[in-house]
Amino acid sequence: MKGIQGAPTSGGKRKENLFKRFFRVLGPGLITGAADDDPSGIATYSIAGAALGTSLLWTAFITWPLMGCVQFMCARIGMVTGRGLAGALRQKSPHWLLCPAAIALLIANTINVGADLAGMADAAAMWTGVPSHFFVLIFGVAIGWATVRFRYYQIAAVLKWLAAVLFAYVITAFIVGGDWRTVIYDTFVPRWPRDHTTWQNLVAILGTTISPYLFFWQASQEVEEKKAVGRTRLEQRRGATPGEIVDRKLDVGVGTFFSNLVMYFIILTTAVTLHTHGATEITSSRQAAEALKPLAGVFATGLYTIGLIGVGFLAIPTLTGSSAYAFAEIRKWRHGLDESFSSARYFYWIIIGATFVGILIDFANINPVKALFWTAVINGLLAPFLLVAILVVACDRKLMQSQPSSWLSRIVVGIAILVMFGAAIGMFVF
Repeated sequence: MKGIQGAPTSGGKRKENLFKRFFRVLGPGLITGAADDDPSGIATYSIAGAALGTSLLWTAFITWPLMGCVQFMCARIGMVTGRGLAGALRQKSPHWLLCPAAIALLIANTINVGADLAGMADAAAMWTGVPSHFFVLIFGVAIGWATVRFRYYQIAAVLKWLAAVLFAYVITAFIVGGDWRTVIYDTFVPRWPRDHTTWQNLVAILGTTISPYLFFWQASQEVEEKKAVGRTRLEQRRGATPGEIVDRKLDVGVGTFFSNLVMYFIILTTAVTLHTHGATEITSSRQAAEALKPLAGVFATGLYTIGLIGVGFLAIPTLTGSSAYAFAEIRKWRHGLDESFSSARYFYWIIIGATFVGILIDFANINPVKALFWTAVINGLLAPFLLVAILVVACDRKLMQSQPSSWLSRIVVGIAILVMFGAAIGMFVF
């Protein structure tokens, strides 16, 4: 079976050691959280820290509950409807509206794939001296082949530990130090953006943190989890026990906390190392790697490269997979990472096609760092529209099997929508 390993449910089982339970329930939420700190995220947070110093640190504190509630709402949709997000949206929205939305998601994700590959290849080229186009081909082909050939959880189980390299930013921030009074103030007291650059960085941060592709991925992985434990029919997958709901809350909470903790320290590290010394504009991976020099010295480029490539290998299958899930659910194609290529041909061809186009994008000689930043801006503009549709589904008692999202979740996701629309408007107004 080529699926994602299902986590056992907690219903009907005797109490277990809390430590063991904590690690047992970590699954889709943790992987999604790790994938959120993709090369686009690393570049966006680095650019924000270098350009604006610590003034946007508060975004990490604010976006954690917003991202957490959004991702859990998507997880709940997948768990209780037994469908992926696109499949659930199909029950509430006309086909003529969903198809353009799926196409927009595919285009945005494919551009993101291209930007992520460019960032990974640029970092590898910086470290090895080998031309980046060579690495684009190697990484693209390897990721596409592995996504089709292997179980995703097998890949993620290894690669998510590479993402742990990003904790180097945490250590570096404490080594370098800084004005901790200012850091604490900027963490808990938001500053109203006063110019186009700040608004643009805010949209990019929101877009790379609360990303559309993660919505689809989270819901679809809940379906994959149920399929992996034998619930292959829709009627078997509907509904979730209170224990399953609590487990996923913990999983998503930990995953999003990890994501935002890394985000916070990337902004802080680049602020106290680059911004403080006048390096306010990042245009290459080498400049971004400079932020880790206080910790790694001459090995800073290697550490940066390992972290960037690790999260790239984790994020790109998520990007291509979320597009494939969306199209397959709307078009009612057979789909899923537990399916063979011959039985889910169209599903896998979207994954292969998006990866291939992503490779081609890199031969257009775009600036990798700028491409990564602008994909975050695009996601920031698309996400609030999709969140409105998600909120409508999450409130539908019939579709949600009498297990709709709580009022608190609805309110927080509503706030996320308003914040993202407000940031987008602010960017264009200024």
